[in-house]
Amino acid sequence: MNRQIFIRLLAMLGAAALLCAGNAWADDEAPDAFIKRVSVDVLDTIKADKAMRSGDIPRIVTLVDTRIMPHVDFQRMTASAVGPGWRQASPEQQKRLQDEFKILLVRTYAGALSQVSDQVVVIKPLRASPEDKELVVKTEVRGGGDPIQLDYRLEKTPGQGSGWRIYNLNVLGVWLVETYKSQFAQEINAKGIDGLIESLAARNKTNSKKV
Repeated sequence: MNRQIFIRLLAMLGAAALLCAGNAWADDEAPDAFIKRVSVDVLDTIKADKAMRSGDIPRIVTLVDTRIMPHVDFQRMTASAVGPGWRQASPEQQKRLQDEFKILLVRTYAGALSQVSDQVVVIKPLRASPEDKELVVKTEVRGGGDPIQLDYRLEKTPGQGSGWRIYNLNVLGVWLVETYKSQFAQEINAKGIDGLIESLAARNKTNSKKV
């Protein structure tokens, strides 16, 4: 997949949802409504901020970190992307991996959101029941060409502060975690866990200089 297309499509989390299936989910927020709410919130914020519309990456990074990333299960996403090496990593290494992976994702989303124009996301009818704790919300990106598949894997978190959280993203039939998993496996096989951490840190440092 072309890297620029992939990055641009990640921005669609910040695009406005046109349709939202009406499912009865008791007093909890329906998962498709959750995706719509986050999308509209991010897009409206960008529209109201002249600096963001002009591509102010540091401001967009802050937006992504405060409005999108709290809805992402970083520990699960990082553990899945690292694979078997996660269980072999020390608590300190796991924290470093999670921190560096978060920085990578935040800047990826920020760079993508700076390119959003008139695209919209249509949320497809949800096939799930209120008892489901994990499910996929399927969406379609429309505008500027053929419709593009963009889906979200969500999990329902229990207890106080419960709600839906994103732990994987599917663009054009390719799941984000699986894409990183193959990359990370090569790094771990060649240089070990510390080598992967150093590689992520170096990539993040390079990305920060582009701002």
